Amino acid sequence: MPVKTIEWVKGKVRIIDQTRLPQKCVYLDIEDVPSLGEAIQTLRIRGAPAIGIAGAMGAVLAAYGYLGEDPNILVHCVREAISYLKTTRPTAVNLFWALDMMTMVLDAMEGKPIPLIKDTLLREAMGIWEEDRETCRQLGKHGAKLLPDDVTILTHCNAGGLATADYGTALGVIYAAAEMGKKIKVYVDETRPLLQGSRLTAWELKESGIDVTVICDSVAGSLMNRGIIDCVIVGADRIAANGDTANKIGTYTLSVLALKHDVPFYVAAPVSTFDFSMASGDKIPIEERSGSEVIEGFGVKTGPEGVDVYNPAFDVTPHDLISAFITEKGVHRPPYGESLKPLDRE
Repeated sequence: MPVKTIEWVKGKVRIIDQTRLPQKCVYLDIEDVPSLGEAIQTLRIRGAPAIGIAGAMGAVLAAYGYLGEDPNILVHCVREAISYLKTTRPTAVNLFWALDMMTMVLDAMEGKPIPLIKDTLLREAMGIWEEDRETCRQLGKHGAKLLPDDVTILTHCNAGGLATADYGTALGVIYAAAEMGKKIKVYVDETRPLLQGSRLTAWELKESGIDVTVICDSVAGSLMNRGIIDCVIVGADRIAANGDTANKIGTYTLSVLALKHDVPFYVAAPVSTFDFSMASGDKIPIEERSGSEVIEGFGVKTGPEGVDVYNPAFDVTPHDLISAFITEKGVHRPPYGESLKPLDRE
């Protein structure tokens, strides 16, 4: 990745405003929890691992924003911030995982001096950030071994450096394969309605020197039918214990097309994206966003006034349509009831 998606800089959370890409690469310095929550909700920062990191840093913002001398009030302020940040986006489990990690640290700090509480929370958040960087690199290496030396890949939405600390999950596999000297060609679905594929993934791959072509979402099946696509690699926002996977809307459609055309369908995600409290994907909460994103996207009306719009941000791909999961622990193949079970103990 040519840029850093999220950083802690002098008491502020610095992010790339992803709503401004690809026209401009604009950095925002966020100083308070409400502003960070707005940035998450409006997709200024997005991608399951990245918003998990943002949530952890949000807890630190709350701590450093308290200038009083009562440790109990400080702890209360951080708990309130964590509760609020959990409401910003419901589907991606990494946000809840990271905030729960910060809560565990906070619980252990009850009664400690204020400077120690603040410093410990900051160290934990930076540890989550650094762990994501290392996780993505390990994941990428495992996934790259699955790919032939000359490969054409289809991906959906953005699961690259812009969605993580700096390297990516699905795109991390692509970057690792390129670093191994493999010849990589990538087709990127535009990813309606907010075009994360054409705006973000294509920008990121182009800036990184990867051969990339943008297609309309509806072109994917045609490419598979012509034998052009060797495999599909996508990220994930939440994975149930049986392997059912929530990801950007349109992912399920790709998995069905891949099965029809005998194209391997891989999901690349860190262990933190697995939610073993859910037996299957039936109960994964699916965020529904404003209909204006569909019929008035980017300020241009493309539908009649007053028409009803259904705009789910995610769908769930059944586990039996997934060829393998790629995590930092390796490649996991069916039956997932067995191959994923060890991850529950991580």
